[in-house]
Amino acid sequence: MRKFVITLTAASALALGACQSPAADKVEDQAEAQADAIDDQADAMPEGPAKEAMEQKADVVEEQGEEKANAMDDNGEIAPSETGVGDTQKK
Repeated sequence: MRKFVITLTAASALALGACQSPAADKVEDQAEAQADAIDDQADAMPEGPAKEAMEQKADVVEEQGEEKANAMDDNGEIAPSETGVGDTQKK
């Protein structure tokens, strides 16, 4: 399921990528790369709370990068992460 979500997120990012400046794209790409590295570490761990914590950390890093990119290059649009109801945000 996580791989599906990542694929869907990547496809969405590509669709919205044309709307961002190169600097915002770079920030988002760096966050995604860092999140992927953390997720790879989690994949190598045995099942349990530590693995879940690493996966959660990867999600947070990716969302924070997306929010930073949005803040850099916001055209008045509200992304899901800006509503405060993202996967890692409290409602």
